[in-house]
Amino acid sequence: MAIIKCNINGREQSLDVDPQMPLLWAIRDVVGLKGTKYGCGVAQCGACTVHLNGEAVRSCVTKVSRISGQKVVTIEGLSANNDHPVQRAWQEIDVPQCGYCHSGQIMSAAVLLRENPNPTDEDIDTAMAGNICRCGTYLRIRKAIHLAAGMDRKVGRNE
Repeated sequence: MAIIKCNINGREQSLDVDPQMPLLWAIRDVVGLKGTKYGCGVAQCGACTVHLNGEAVRSCVTKVSRISGQKVVTIEGLSANNDHPVQRAWQEIDVPQCGYCHSGQIMSAAVLLRENPNPTDEDIDTAMAGNICRCGTYLRIRKAIHLAAGMDRKVGRNE
């Protein structure tokens, strides 16, 4: 066991955990934030995507030791009132069916739009390729990302 100090969603945390514990389980079981989902456990589906210092990472394979002194943002910390442009677009387009993968989808889309504020369909497909949706809402996901890109230009960056 070790004390891992980090910042999760703007709050300083001291996690008394095995340094080899996946970040996903520290977020869910130690910190108590349940929005980040377990999907595959091998970084292939994207359901567990969070931001580590602004980059999208798969928390199921990211060891807690890697986050020492770092800034982690989960879906709960993306915006104060679920009003990040991607979250608003997801609601407006009514993207989810089952919704299980969508916290990871939203976190990946937020990084995409920060890095590329006006993505093409190809840009979106490439950036989101590692996020799997069993319900197949890929066309709605792409449409929501385009909508969020427009919202983002109108209201400014949230993250």
